[in-house]
Amino acid sequence: MSISSQEICILPNKNNLALLQTNGMPGNLYNNCSNLPATPTRLERLLRDRELRKYSKCLNDCEAELPSSTQDFFSPDLETSTCWFNDEELLEPVSASRSLNDDGKRLDFRASKQRLLVVANRLPVSAVRHGEDSWQLEMSVGGLVTALLGVKEFDTRWIGWAGVNVPDEIGQKALAKALDEKRCIPVFLDEEVVHQYYNGYCNNILWPLFHYIGLPQEDRLATTRSFQSQFDAYKKANQLFADVVNEHYEEGDVVWCHDYQLMFLPKCLKERNSKMKVGWFLHTPFPSSEIHRMLPSRLELLRSVLAADLVGFHTYDYARHFVSACTRILRLEGTPEGVEDQGKLTRIAAFPVGIDSERFIKALELPEVQDHMKVLKQRFAGRKVMLGVDRLDMIKGIPQKILAFEKFLEENPNWRNKVVLLQIAVPTRTDVPEYQKLTSQVHEIVGRINGRFGSLTAVPIHHLDRSLDFHELCALYAVTDVALVTSLRDGMNLVSYEYVACQESKKGVLILSEFAGAAQSLGAGAILVNPWNVTEVASSIGYALNMPADEREKRHHHNFKHVISHTAQEWAATFVSELNVTIVEAQLRTRQIPPPLPIEVAVDHYSCSKNRLLILGFNATLTEPVDTLGRKDSQINEWEPKLRPDLREPLRKLCDDRKTTVLVLSGSTRNVLDDNFSDYNLWLAAENGMFLRVTTGDWMTTMPENLSMEWVDSVKNVFEYFTDRTPRSQFEVRETSLIWNYKYSDVEFGRLQARDLLQHLWTGPISNASLDVVQGRRSVEVRSVAVTKGVAIDRILGEIVHNKGMKEPIDYVLCIGHFLTKDEDIYTFFEPELPSEVPASVRPQVPTQVRTSIVGSRAAFLMKQNSMSAVEQNKSYSIDGDRLHSMVTDRISFQEGSSVLDLQANDYFSCSVARKRSNSRYRLQSSDEVVTLLRELADHR
Repeated sequence: MSISSQEICILPNKNNLALLQTNGMPGNLYNNCSNLPATPTRLERLLRDRELRKYSKCLNDCEAELPSSTQDFFSPDLETSTCWFNDEELLEPVSASRSLNDDGKRLDFRASKQRLLVVANRLPVSAVRHGEDSWQLEMSVGGLVTALLGVKEFDTRWIGWAGVNVPDEIGQKALAKALDEKRCIPVFLDEEVVHQYYNGYCNNILWPLFHYIGLPQEDRLATTRSFQSQFDAYKKANQLFADVVNEHYEEGDVVWCHDYQLMFLPKCLKERNSKMKVGWFLHTPFPSSEIHRMLPSRLELLRSVLAADLVGFHTYDYARHFVSACTRILRLEGTPEGVEDQGKLTRIAAFPVGIDSERFIKALELPEVQDHMKVLKQRFAGRKVMLGVDRLDMIKGIPQKILAFEKFLEENPNWRNKVVLLQIAVPTRTDVPEYQKLTSQVHEIVGRINGRFGSLTAVPIHHLDRSLDFHELCALYAVTDVALVTSLRDGMNLVSYEYVACQESKKGVLILSEFAGAAQSLGAGAILVNPWNVTEVASSIGYALNMPADEREKRHHHNFKHVISHTAQEWAATFVSELNVTIVEAQLRTRQIPPPLPIEVAVDHYSCSKNRLLILGFNATLTEPVDTLGRKDSQINEWEPKLRPDLREPLRKLCDDRKTTVLVLSGSTRNVLDDNFSDYNLWLAAENGMFLRVTTGDWMTTMPENLSMEWVDSVKNVFEYFTDRTPRSQFEVRETSLIWNYKYSDVEFGRLQARDLLQHLWTGPISNASLDVVQGRRSVEVRSVAVTKGVAIDRILGEIVHNKGMKEPIDYVLCIGHFLTKDEDIYTFFEPELPSEVPASVRPQVPTQVRTSIVGSRAAFLMKQNSMSAVEQNKSYSIDGDRLHSMVTDRISFQEGSSVLDLQANDYFSCSVARKRSNSRYRLQSSDEVVTLLRELADHR
């Protein structure tokens, strides 16, 4: 059922309440649509989804308890277990949710599941080949598999590498067919790619760095001789993953990329389909920016991850580190919501993962688990049981744990025959020398302690170098008195969650490393320790073993409540819900972003016009690209902006065209413009139009005679002070303004210094002065009131007309620049006037027949300009608020020679460069596109 103007969804519940959602169609500037419902906020959308999930879960639980005849009432034809509403319902109608079926006979409150493509390095199954076209599949073990095992909220497909090399086509087809039955899609990687991508770049470089271990020396890499060859293999593998995703992607799918092995994947996917919903989640810690900046490929990886719509981490600390890396290394803008780059916002958030707690709780009731528990209780009767379950990995802190247990036994001889430590160490990467050395070290320590404190009948440590099956593990969790997790650095560590889920009966104590991500979630009920402090851990063991029953129960109750409420299902549903909301907000922001400049249209109108005006900015528009990634020579290059060499020829052709007037309008000083444009036949407007000259003449001032500059010395003293206090900052004294720039300073320190500087200015030197303080992205400029490009263009246009003795009215205007928001009034100078009730932030499509001319006081002013000298113009000019209004609608006929503009709306092209939030009609991505445009114009004179 489609709804043309409004969409209403009513969901009943047992309290006879209704959830009413009404989405009005968006209005425009001229349809008089008022009183439309306000756009829901992010929080409102997320709360709505949360309530829908709760309602759906309640509905499913009720269905499970009803007899089959009653369940038939709830649309048995749908294979769905949840009421999932896509956030895009806010933008366009959806027919999936309905109150009646097509026959109108029965209710159906549920929508079909949303398709979710989970993309990870490994599939959740391991494949073993039997014959040419036969494969045996077994469930894999791992944190991600465990986390997503119970996720049933979506129609999920899993894309990943099967862990085996399959070079022949017959084997690949047979494996793909077998995996399809498990809802898995294979990515086939050859041995060389796996060797350099997985064993090399992922495990030798990214994994150690993300866990604060550091980088290996390049000449000692385990797989190849250079970082670059490994990174090339990494990018190649990520592209192979992207190819498979694109092959199976359907419109509306959510693509969820996982972990450090696929950091390049979001970029590959977005380059192919910019509308694809892409989320990326990291299951390891993300290191501080000081650690991440050591990575040779740091820039490309950060940029690639930022291509995703939503980036998730286990904890706020990891998210904060990522944002810090983007601001300090990429020099982008960090916001409370994420990272912003030229108007595109990548949402950054923390999503602590959980487990399928119900699976563990129900497992304790199984006969095989009960049998295992009985055996374990008999085996360790009369002794307290401590448990450690870890991969045999350097970050798990197994040696530190065992040494702390040894110290506890040394200091507490009365406990030596009353406690036992069961350490399960699952072998991993057994072919790597460092891991072999770790295994030997652990065995040596265990042997020494057992020899020192053990007897013929009992030893204090039982160490197993193997994994346990699910039933054995649950039984072991259930009989344990104290669980010991001493990770030196861990993304989350779900062992702590599994232990708590199995402890509802015994209510054991959890000792948890503060360096594990789980400490953020379970810290209130656990005993937090620094695993490097052996004395502290030993003391905590004693405290846990002697803890009173009431305290144990309180601690366990807090953690158990968290574990059963923050499940893997809720984690996945929350992430996808956030991703859907993020997409909606991005679409709303996109409506406010100018469209790309239609270069062909602009060129066609240019070639058909008779008298053209080209207004060009300078910095970031005509200049050579400056390395914005923080290279050491970037700051020096930016001090001396230079015209791009590839613009010299097209610019000269345009300047030599008699039909074209070229004006370079910049905030730069006169000297800078002279150095770059003296050889061209064009007009230069320096310092936001306060100084003007044609390159064949002398500079003249367009400043009002009553413009006071007495404030300069006091502001200069403030800028000098903060420049001395802020390394790599600088200030520039111009004739009409002062600018303090901290672009190359430390991002956080520079922002704090700018805040202090502004506070000092507003309460001191400029408190009573008629000045504007213009805040750039990483700069502060102080200038006199009304010193803007939009105000100056009024005067500049009159001088150009007077100087050239124009007889033909200007019938084409192209205005391009990377201007500050304060100076974007130049874009609206040539626009038709909007209805007064229309918000200024909305740009309508201008009717093509509207003509723009000079009217009222502006017309009289420019008529006067045509008969006055530049000096007289300056003396007669005074700032008039009416004159600053740049929007005009009516067309007025002048005497020949007095008319300045005869401009149809579709012959005016205002265009921002490298800015997505702008008042311009159009945008260009970079100065490279400016080069393309000016070349096209030069070739169509």
